[in-house]
Amino acid sequence: MLKLTVNLDERSYPIYIGQSALQDNGRLIHHIGDCRPIIITNDTIEPLYLQGLLDSLAELNPLSFIIPDGEQYKSLEWFEKISAFLLQNNCGRDTCLIALGGGVVGDLTGFVAACYQRGVPFIQIPTTLLSQVDSSVGGKTAVNHPLGKNMIGAFYQPQAVFIDTQSLHTLPKREFAAGMAEVIKYGLIYDTELFTYLEQNVENLQQLNETCLQHIIYRCCEIKALIVAEDEKEQGLRALLNLGHTFGHAIEAQMGYGKWLHGEAVATGMVLASQLAHTRGDLTQQDVARIVDVIKQYNLPTEVPADMTSEQFLLHMRKDKKNKKGTIRFILPTQFGQCALVDDVSDDQVRALIEN
Repeated sequence: MLKLTVNLDERSYPIYIGQSALQDNGRLIHHIGDCRPIIITNDTIEPLYLQGLLDSLAELNPLSFIIPDGEQYKSLEWFEKISAFLLQNNCGRDTCLIALGGGVVGDLTGFVAACYQRGVPFIQIPTTLLSQVDSSVGGKTAVNHPLGKNMIGAFYQPQAVFIDTQSLHTLPKREFAAGMAEVIKYGLIYDTELFTYLEQNVENLQQLNETCLQHIIYRCCEIKALIVAEDEKEQGLRALLNLGHTFGHAIEAQMGYGKWLHGEAVATGMVLASQLAHTRGDLTQQDVARIVDVIKQYNLPTEVPADMTSEQFLLHMRKDKKNKKGTIRFILPTQFGQCALVDDVSDDQVRALIEN
């Protein structure tokens, strides 16, 4: 079992990574403490892992709540349903919510935990690659709104994160590919060695080689832990983690949550951000081609939806959380392993980029 720590003073917490994290009930019970565990999962994960987790926590009298599987259920409606379930079962502040699932389950559960009785503990057990390398770490919790993704939420850190790499063996290939988009992102923004590793280990990773999986998951969590420790509430450095997300969130909002997976939208967003960086003179055409190639190698889209216009992109991007005083701000790669936040991109430049 690998372990690293997100250092946030009294709110620091561990991340455990290994093949048997779901069976490590000793550590899990330790982090639950004197609380009653309430497991939140979805109807895809339920038949795979829920009963085993309930059995391992039987002495703590756990309960479970099942949501449908899909990005469209990361909503205020399901936030209210979970909250009502907790109230109906007389759950007090001595309750610990456990998010068992991917990013939707984790974000939704974390937001409920942040709000229920003004805050109860929660634990992340991410079961998708995307949630393991990104969304389970750092305390971003939220629900979507028809007018924008992750617009209603809170920064609220978990007690611990348990990453079981065996869960990736039941993950659909499309979901695995979506997770790789976030891994590629970490290589682009922070670590050229990681980016090269991804280029050299495409087959090993697609075959779920355990050594390779643990390496990329550990490194992504390590990078995110370093960034979150320095900028927990995204006042500066942490914004760089949003490479590809300005364009990507626009695609998700326009096409309908769940039609494009988050990682698929981010992958296309990274291509657009790289092409925009090229027009500004920061990346060469060869750099862009290299980025596009690795994204394609992991079976991710690189072109915008055929029926999405530049005006639709701009409409959604004007609601981006990074914006200030009405100005759209972009995260752009300046070279491999480095990015910058820029706010001098004109609407006409965006239109030309999309239309070309």
